[in-house]
Amino acid sequence: MAKITITLPDGSTKEFESGITGLQIAESISKGLAREALAVEVNGEVWDLSRGILSDASLKILKWDSDGGKYAYWHSSAHLMAEAIEALYPGTKFGIGPPIETGFYYDIDFGDHNLTPEDLAKIETKMYELAARDVPYIREEKKWEDAVAYFKKKGDPYKLELLEELKGQTITFYQQGNFTDLCYGPHIPSTGRIKAIKLLSVAGAYWRGSEKNKMLQRIYGVTFPSKKELDEYIFRLEEAKRRDHRKLGQELELFLLTPKVGGGLPLWLPKGTIVRETLENFLKEEQRKRGYLPVVTPHVGSINLYKTSGHYPYYKDSQFTPVKVEDEEYLLKPMNCPHHFQIYAAKPHSYRDLPIRLAEFGTVYRYEQSGELNGLIRVRSFTVDDSHMFMRQDQLKDELCKVIELIQLVFTTLGFQDFKTRLSFRDPKNKEKYGGEDALWIQAERDIKEAADFMKLNYYIGIGEAAFYGPKIDFMVRDAIGRTWQLGTVQVDYVMPERFNLEYIGSDGQKHRPVVIHRAPFGSMERFIGVLIEHFAGEFPLWLAPLQAVVLSITDEHISYAEQVTAELKSAGIRVELDDRNEKVNRKIRDWETKKVPFMLVVGDKEKANGTVAVRQHKKGDLGAMARDAFVKKALENIQQKALTV
Repeated sequence: MAKITITLPDGSTKEFESGITGLQIAESISKGLAREALAVEVNGEVWDLSRGILSDASLKILKWDSDGGKYAYWHSSAHLMAEAIEALYPGTKFGIGPPIETGFYYDIDFGDHNLTPEDLAKIETKMYELAARDVPYIREEKKWEDAVAYFKKKGDPYKLELLEELKGQTITFYQQGNFTDLCYGPHIPSTGRIKAIKLLSVAGAYWRGSEKNKMLQRIYGVTFPSKKELDEYIFRLEEAKRRDHRKLGQELELFLLTPKVGGGLPLWLPKGTIVRETLENFLKEEQRKRGYLPVVTPHVGSINLYKTSGHYPYYKDSQFTPVKVEDEEYLLKPMNCPHHFQIYAAKPHSYRDLPIRLAEFGTVYRYEQSGELNGLIRVRSFTVDDSHMFMRQDQLKDELCKVIELIQLVFTTLGFQDFKTRLSFRDPKNKEKYGGEDALWIQAERDIKEAADFMKLNYYIGIGEAAFYGPKIDFMVRDAIGRTWQLGTVQVDYVMPERFNLEYIGSDGQKHRPVVIHRAPFGSMERFIGVLIEHFAGEFPLWLAPLQAVVLSITDEHISYAEQVTAELKSAGIRVELDDRNEKVNRKIRDWETKKVPFMLVVGDKEKANGTVAVRQHKKGDLGAMARDAFVKKALENIQQKALTV
């Protein structure tokens, strides 16, 4: 049998017989690794451990601590749930059941039966029973005609619809126990690896996301290799409910969502606007230091602008319907970049002018289905801290590094210490999805990787995750309870300068194309603030808190002094309110504690006589008496430093 060379995870190479499986390779390294292995990554693609490797390859054994391992584990769990459902509810029809960031779901047609919490408990119990058999997940390749015949016999219209799009291809089935599914994989070796199971919820989901199709029931679940990990996850779920930005946004009077305005169109209340403007001012000042030029563009544009960029008609399903004005059609702005390109193109540029960095907090509009809307996280109107930077090719790496440094500053200032990056590249097997020439893509991906290496980013490469006009760096941020959010982004673009005929005069006197960087450290202001509310649980650091202090008078006799203290703090630039209600001071303290105000300054006879304030800190309680000027100095130093704690 032919020999193949495998590059192992430690970088060493070893020869094996062609057809060896990932599991056999893991066993050759150590029995312990083989026991923990869930899947194998072959040349960047996740495979089943049981698949034979037929050619030279770079290999990585995937355990639970890897994204690929979790992907295979939760994919297999979705199939296990489907088997349990088919056993309990014969005749059920199955849509799709993918793994997601945390867990899995399956879209299912139960006919006229609406699932109840009791049903979920029954399915969960059945899953434990089926997992305990420890049967293998078996991959089988079929001809397209045979696959169609199988699902026709089974009477599953959803699988048949999926197969119509795979005509002429080799089809893969997976079977475990008594369940067989149409699936590309990958899967873990056997059901016995699934030890702890929790079905979380049921939601409605249109088949394939279209309102024209039938509404299916989507069951969400999660599984773990141990009960301890499941218990920790359930605890984090409860903590996430406590931190829910929609609940806190209402309680803390930050923003408002009302059907009278429209779904996904948030109204920023005064306190939320303060948070938003504080963040904007922070970034604007950092941009000013770095030579960015502010611009403002309209909320609508001629549809021809977006036809040139390619956003219309290719992405028209995510955009609002064009509006006809006289003889021209206009579109609510889905992107800021075409507008910025017009600003650049409005006058000639020399190579000496570059780089030019245009920046705008620009509001854009996307049509999202109502079922996909989620507080500030998924909206129809959002503001992007957008910048488009025009430069020469020889300036690109340096500018990329400066942008990465700025994004790192934003994240660390706001307490996101744990983040990694995804280098989002195009899928070379589906080049028709992307604009531009091969040479430009190859160059752009090389530029991004070199900058990421220079900045020592912790990154992985996501094939197929690029924008249609260029590769990008996506920053994946972990919040205070361990959830991952995709926030800031940097994109290299060689395509749009071609489409918009952007030019500069080089040192040779000839016309050249600039390279464009698209970047947004926050991403969407709405989404970023939604994440920030949950990250801090509404307990913002002093510099960001909409209300930084409140002065509490003990009785009416102390109101005059309380007003004096309040005026002094306001004059110093501290955001402060006076609570002179005719209530007992303990009641006032309880009220303001629930509003998560960082400081309460209580004033009574002693404070009035000594010219001091009795300082209480949120969640820490009484800090004792302090001179007014000492408190102001301490607070202002903390605000100026943008400290995360007091």
